[in-house]
Amino acid sequence: MKVKVINRSANDLPRYETPLSAGMDVRADLSEPIILKPLERTLVPTGLYVELPEGYEMQIRPRSGLAIKHGLTLLNTPGTIDADYRGEIKVIVANLSSEAYELKPGERIAQMVVSQFTQVEWEPAEELSQTERGTGGFGHTGK
Repeated sequence: MKVKVINRSANDLPRYETPLSAGMDVRADLSEPIILKPLERTLVPTGLYVELPEGYEMQIRPRSGLAIKHGLTLLNTPGTIDADYRGEIKVIVANLSSEAYELKPGERIAQMVVSQFTQVEWEPAEELSQTERGTGGFGHTGK
C-alpha cells in the first residue's frame, strides 16, 4: 500500500528494520538536544505529515529499548493518527526514570504501525447474550 508523506525533517523516512517488522521507527526532528528530567514530558516534532487511505489509522507506540534502558515511554499510547489528519505527527515523550535523559536530534523515539480498522454502528439493546466468562473482569481467572 502506498501512503503519501511529506518529510520536512532532516531525517530519512521511517522504514521497516527487518522483513517481518510491523512498526517503523520514528525520529525526533530537533535542531538541538532536549534534556528530559525525571517525570517530565515533552512534545517532540517528527517533521512528518501523512495522508492515510480511508479505513486506515496510524498508531504511535513506545520503543521497547528506550523503555527498558532509559525509562522513556509515550503518553496517550497508542497515539492514533486518523486518516483525515493532515498536521505534523508529534510524539509525547515522558521520562519515568530517576535520571535526566538527553533526547538528541534524529534519535529514534517511537514506532508507527499502520492498521486497517472498522467503524461500528451502535445497536441499542436491553440485554446481551450470555457467555461462560460473563461479567468476570480483572483477575477473574485467579491467574
